[in-house]
Amino acid sequence: MKRIMLVCAAGMSTSLLVTKMEKAAEAQGLESDIFAVSASEADSKLEDASKPVDVLLLGPQVRFMKNQFETKLASTGIPVEVIDMKDYGMMNGEAVLTTALNLMK
Repeated sequence: MKRIMLVCAAGMSTSLLVTKMEKAAEAQGLESDIFAVSASEADSKLEDASKPVDVLLLGPQVRFMKNQFETKLASTGIPVEVIDMKDYGMMNGEAVLTTALNLMK
């Protein structure tokens, strides 16, 4: 089970991308838990030890938070990356899923 957390400003614009990523994961036979949260909810989700996150992807609109999350997660080994703006704009779930999987390797 791969847990992929997407963080955006309000957690709404990313929900469509989550749906597309879930479809891409299903097509590849991957067991995954992909979800979106607002930037303000991210810390509490990361602190939930019962549901550890494997990778954190930031929406382009919150890319300025990358250093903050990298610092916070440095000791955990959880990779942090900004979603490619083109993939985000096109809602390319397959490409964003590939990015997440590559970060987890």
